Amino acid sequence: MATIRKSLTITAAQEEWIKLQIKNGGFANDSEYIRHLIRLDEERNREFLITKAAIQDGYDSGVSSKIRSVDEIIEAAIVRKRNRNA
Repeated sequence: MATIRKSLTITAAQEEWIKLQIKNGGFANDSEYIRHLIRLDEERNREFLITKAAIQDGYDSGVSSKIRSVDEIIEAAIVRKRNRNA
């Protein structure tokens, strides 16, 4: 993987925070800590996009012709999950 050098400007308070994270978080240097933050952000956004796609799929599927209570819907979801894991 190619690496690209970047420079950024941070406040003194942010610098102190990064130093504290390096000291207490087991990071070797600033770059390692910042890469860690980027990975966390990527994962959070990945989960968000997966959830957003699932919501869109539900929306696109239209209104169900079945008339069910909330408890019936939850039970059906539990059964589907159980069947998928079996």
